[in-house]
Amino acid sequence: MMTLAEKIIARAAGKNLVRPGEIVTCQVDLAMMHDSGGPRRVDSKLRELGVGIWDPDRVVVVSDHYVPAVDADSAEILSFTRGWVAERGIRHFYDMRGICHVVLQEHGHLRPGMFAVGGDSHSPSGGAVGAFMVGIGATEMAGVLATGEIWIRVPETLRIDLSGALGPCLSSKDVLLHLCATLGMNNDYLCIEYAGEAIADLSMAERLTLCNMAAELGGKTGIVAPDARTAAALAAAGAPNTFDPSWRSDEGAATRHHRVDLSALSPHVAAPHSPANSSPVNDHAGTRIDQAYIGACTGAKLQDLQMAASVLRGHRVASHVRLLIAPASTQTTLQAARDGTLQILTEAGAILLPSGCGACAGLGAGVLAKGEICIASTARNFKGRMGSAESRVYLGSPYTVAASAIKGAIADPREVHA
Repeated sequence: MMTLAEKIIARAAGKNLVRPGEIVTCQVDLAMMHDSGGPRRVDSKLRELGVGIWDPDRVVVVSDHYVPAVDADSAEILSFTRGWVAERGIRHFYDMRGICHVVLQEHGHLRPGMFAVGGDSHSPSGGAVGAFMVGIGATEMAGVLATGEIWIRVPETLRIDLSGALGPCLSSKDVLLHLCATLGMNNDYLCIEYAGEAIADLSMAERLTLCNMAAELGGKTGIVAPDARTAAALAAAGAPNTFDPSWRSDEGAATRHHRVDLSALSPHVAAPHSPANSSPVNDHAGTRIDQAYIGACTGAKLQDLQMAASVLRGHRVASHVRLLIAPASTQTTLQAARDGTLQILTEAGAILLPSGCGACAGLGAGVLAKGEICIASTARNFKGRMGSAESRVYLGSPYTVAASAIKGAIADPREVHA
């Protein structure tokens, strides 16, 4: 009897059975890096070792943190990344195409049962398709690139059973903010498996948000068992049809449990300076804002933009508020243009920014000045995360961010929704 995470680790380790706490060496199916923590960090280590890439076709590189370059230093980082990819024969390079976690899934690089690593703390996003994916540092990544292997301590699994249905103007972001408040951010070395009757109704974009923010819960990774919705998404992304219904946890295998009734949730907002400072939106209603930001892998996918548009339709952004929209990928921008979402957003007064990590990581356009207050659809609001350490960032869903932009202060989206 094993959990889904244990089954994937066992397969990657060439074993029939693994147990929590056991240390094993796994063969890596895919390694992802971006321009910030990737080539410029691992190159010197590989040269010192005198080795190449174990399998260039299993490596994906995405430029998303410093794009487009806003200064000479950013331009140099991007130039180095492009040159390194060419030198090392990396075919899967997505230059200025969007945020790595979204791009990976848009292009079908991740599939159920994979054991994958990423050079970014939000790499658990890969669990949305039923892969086991963890974030690692540059030294560990250099080892993976050289050998194709990495050791791991098998994590315990915390199964979060979701029941009921989300009400109007609620999303997976509200679920995660609620979990950050109730479970805290110190769920060290746990695999957070999202399950229960409500999972089947959640889109792949919403599952990505759930797995993405397993990092904010302090987990090792997040994962959702693949189903028919997963198979359809993989087919749409052009991935090989490798759907296997056996990639799921055995009944009773999880060692820890938590239950959430989605129908009982209200929109949530996290106050500065931690996602754990979350509570119902009305606890913060009326807090005046200077900026509203819809961006990041957590909050600017196509469905996220559509959430915001459903609130903004027929409204205008408050005169003192900057509403900035940074779509999660260029594919997202294209789709949002085709279906009219961008028109609704821009008619309401939103300012469109390039795809990339941008202000979420304190880079590029949209950073905050001393004393400014922002509400964002991003995953983190640590002090100084989006600019000045003397700014304040609140977190909310795209629905809540859009409603707050209209009101000029933090607002319940259910009171504004068209």
